[in-house]
Amino acid sequence: MGLDIGSSLVKVAEIRETAKGPVLKKFGITRTDPGAIVDGVIEDVEGVANSIRTLFKTHKIKEKNVAISTGGYSVVIKTISLPTLSEKVLQDSIRFEAEQYIPYDIEDVNIDFQILGPSTFSPDQMNVLLVAVKKDLVASYMDLTRRAGLNPCIIDVDTFALQNIHGAVSNDTSEDVVMLVDAGHSKTSLNILRGETSLMMRENSFGTAQILNGIIEATGCTPAEAEAMASGQKTIGAANQEVRELCSEGVEKWCSEIAGVVNTFQSKSNDGNVDRLVLCGGGTFIRGFAKTLASEIQVDVSILNPFSGLIVNQDLFPGKTLNQMAPLAPIALGLALRKVDDK
Repeated sequence: MGLDIGSSLVKVAEIRETAKGPVLKKFGITRTDPGAIVDGVIEDVEGVANSIRTLFKTHKIKEKNVAISTGGYSVVIKTISLPTLSEKVLQDSIRFEAEQYIPYDIEDVNIDFQILGPSTFSPDQMNVLLVAVKKDLVASYMDLTRRAGLNPCIIDVDTFALQNIHGAVSNDTSEDVVMLVDAGHSKTSLNILRGETSLMMRENSFGTAQILNGIIEATGCTPAEAEAMASGQKTIGAANQEVRELCSEGVEKWCSEIAGVVNTFQSKSNDGNVDRLVLCGGGTFIRGFAKTLASEIQVDVSILNPFSGLIVNQDLFPGKTLNQMAPLAPIALGLALRKVDDK
């Protein structure tokens, strides 16, 4: 099972590999209480665990083995160049090699790596993808998962899970530079890639929460009403113009920060310009967000449909329902594609 534990929503997914292709077996979403998870830190462990238990019970999920993921500032992802070594030798020396790249005490982090291949700049060097996550963050998510009665078998990173499902459903064989943008509740994850190779990863702390909290403060509405107003599905009389302005201001700031990452990449990289942008997350529902983003970066912006590459039983998962959930589903589905013995 793929279990995406977000700041406002928990998503669960099951994909079964068959001779005909990957089949969607289960998918569900539930909301967590406001403040239960703040900036990736679990503030109400029992409350979130109960939400997860209820989600599994509602969708009659009996599988206990799950893949989960983390993100935010407690996660460090870097591509580094090292002298060419075997994986076994690097396994023994990675903590020493990684120390200069990690802004935390090396004893406070869990480290993993993937050898990407020879460096294009030196025949004696290789590129290595380095990932470090603070141990207390990992421990808190494992504790949460176990309290929910589950067995955490894999801990991935949000950005990799998104890249995983994008690669599985896109069937993109071009050499285009694509930017994946996960516009979430409390953060936005950015991944610029060509094919399966990531060229730049960034995260910023702007998300839908800033816009929704502004609407709640201005109108005194509930979080659900704020979401409905931000998406344009609901209006509240005289407050409608103020809500529009709050959304517009928030969206412009948000898109400006994303455009800044694109500009940095294009000015410092030899990999060319970003050709396309693929968007997912709750930000896709904020009115004007996708349109403003396309204008800021001046590229084609599309909304990722992670269900498009899966075999789906329409009786179990009506098309309209999946279309509504699609922007929220990629990370859970990307995690569900993982295997227990994956590197």
